[in-house]
Amino acid sequence: MNIQKLNQTTKKLLIIFLAALGLLHACKSDKKQTEEETVQVVKLVSPEFNADSAYAYTKAQVDFGPRIPSTEAHAKCAVYLVNKFKSFGAEVFVQEAPAKTYDGKSHRLKNIIAAFYPEKKERVLITAHWDARPFSDQDPDPKMHNQPFDAANDGASGVAVILEMARQIQLKQPNVGVDFILWDIEDYGKSQDESENETTWCIGSQYWSKNPPVKGYKPLYAINLDMVGGSNAQFTQDEISRKYAPQIVKKVWDVGNEIGYSAYFINVPSGNLIDDHFWVNQAGIPCIDIIHFADTSGFYMNWHTQLDNLNNIDKNTLLAVGQTVLETIYREKPVA
Repeated sequence: MNIQKLNQTTKKLLIIFLAALGLLHACKSDKKQTEEETVQVVKLVSPEFNADSAYAYTKAQVDFGPRIPSTEAHAKCAVYLVNKFKSFGAEVFVQEAPAKTYDGKSHRLKNIIAAFYPEKKERVLITAHWDARPFSDQDPDPKMHNQPFDAANDGASGVAVILEMARQIQLKQPNVGVDFILWDIEDYGKSQDESENETTWCIGSQYWSKNPPVKGYKPLYAINLDMVGGSNAQFTQDEISRKYAPQIVKKVWDVGNEIGYSAYFINVPSGNLIDDHFWVNQAGIPCIDIIHFADTSGFYMNWHTQLDNLNNIDKNTLLAVGQTVLETIYREKPVA
């Protein structure tokens, strides 16, 4: 081979090698920078929320069957929830009262209340409903309208997120005390409720707001969780939340966006929505709702249908909500 040609070839190979080396270094730098940015995004002051654990708590509730008031499944699930909170070290109280639903049936209402670090004066309240609707009246098949459904998302998911939060709060103490309330008989309302404030719904939170078990109870704020386990969930900012607790809406949505869940906590206002948070606000406690709802598409797509089951629970959604709310709580600092 010609020596001149060999030298030229060697030079070309050297140039290619150096260029490749530079590109590799740049890629490594970009990767390192991306990794550092990722670490910065997900750096938390709260403990790590375990989505597998939350899913297991969802399944445990569903396994009892539909938790319809005055049924065996409802009674057994109540015992399970009370014992689970106690196992995490909470002080537990069950607020019981007679209640009547719009169809004239009488029930025994059970709001399950759990307090962590009751000695702390500054507190945060997190709530969800634990009952199941007796019928899947939104199912596309009219033959199913009188049939019960699993209520895996509409009920069990919010409770499951709370149970996993409670487990973490026991392990690592936040700066504030934390209370949880699981509302009963929330989902037994009349489909076409034209009453003011839709009073056939949210019977448990209505009762609590008018009959507070602790007089003068005033946490810093409250967050209600409803339908927080569906795939591709998007949580908009409903009118009630924005009216009564705009600063809490901003706080929670900002945290969710900051730690990587902007696809879930979208900065989009939505319309008037009567949920348990409405009644908490009537008790003078600023409360927001994290709920899968949008003006354009309505509630979670399997809302009040036979498809609201475990197959349609997404651990990613449970994680997004659970970690966001935990992080919000752990960022609270006591007033000096």
